[in-house]
Amino acid sequence: MSANATAVERALAILEYLDGSRRGLNISEISRKLSIPKSSAHVIIITLERLGYVQKRTDSLFYTLGLKAYGLGQGMVRGLSISELALPHLRALADQLRLPVHLAVPDGDQGVYIQKADAPGLIKFDTYVGRRMDLHCTGVGKILLAWGPPDILERLLAKPTYIRYTKNTITNPKALQREIAVVRKQRWALDDEEEEIGVRCVAVPVFQEPGRFVAGLSVTGTTSQIPMPDAEAIAKRLHLTAAAIFAPAGLPVNPEQT
Repeated sequence: MSANATAVERALAILEYLDGSRRGLNISEISRKLSIPKSSAHVIIITLERLGYVQKRTDSLFYTLGLKAYGLGQGMVRGLSISELALPHLRALADQLRLPVHLAVPDGDQGVYIQKADAPGLIKFDTYVGRRMDLHCTGVGKILLAWGPPDILERLLAKPTYIRYTKNTITNPKALQREIAVVRKQRWALDDEEEEIGVRCVAVPVFQEPGRFVAGLSVTGTTSQIPMPDAEAIAKRLHLTAAAIFAPAGLPVNPEQT
C-alpha cells in the first residue's frame, strides 16, 4: 500500500473516531487508540484542521469534527426518502411527548441518525442528523442489532468486551445477547443510563412492510422526563408513530401488524 493511501485511511479513521466522541480527543489519545504514530497523527490533524474538517476547542488540546465534516453526509441523508417521509410524524411525536425524537439506520458497526425532531423546552441534547452511535449502549442501537443485518450482531457478539460509558453499560457479549433477546420479545428497547448518566432512551423498530425493517425510532430524555414506569407506555406511542410513517393517508394503523 502506498504512503498516500495509508495517509488517507488514517485521516478517515480519525474523522470516524472523532465523530463517535462527545468531548473530543487530543492527539495522544488519537495516536494510541488508532495505533497511528503520534507525529503522523499530528500532521493529519493539522491538515484536517486547516481544511475545516476538524477544529480545536478553545483553551483546550481536544479536537472535534468541524462544520465541513458535518456537511459531508447531508446530500446522502436528503436522498433517503424515509427521512423526509418520517419528519412530520417525528415532529408530531416530539410535540406530544415534549422529547426529542430520532430516526436511525445501521452504518457499518454503528448506527447513524438520519432524522431528528427537536422538542420544545429548555433541556437540549447534543444529537444531530449524521451523528453516529455505538449499538451496545443505546436504545436505538439495540433495535438495529435486533432487527438489522444479522452480521452486525454477529460481529459485535464476537468481541470479548465493549466500551464502558457508565456503570450501567453492557460490556460483554453474553449480557448483550440476553438483552437483544428481551428486546425482540417485548418489541422495544431501553437505554437506562447506559451511555450517559441521567439520560434514558426508548426505541422501537420501523417496518416499511411486514418483515422489512428499515430503521429504529427513539425518544431521548432525562430520567425525570422518562420515569421507568412510563417507559412501556412511551414505547407504545412510538409504535404508533412507526406504523404511521408508511401507512396510506387516512387509514388507521396497527403496530401489531409489523
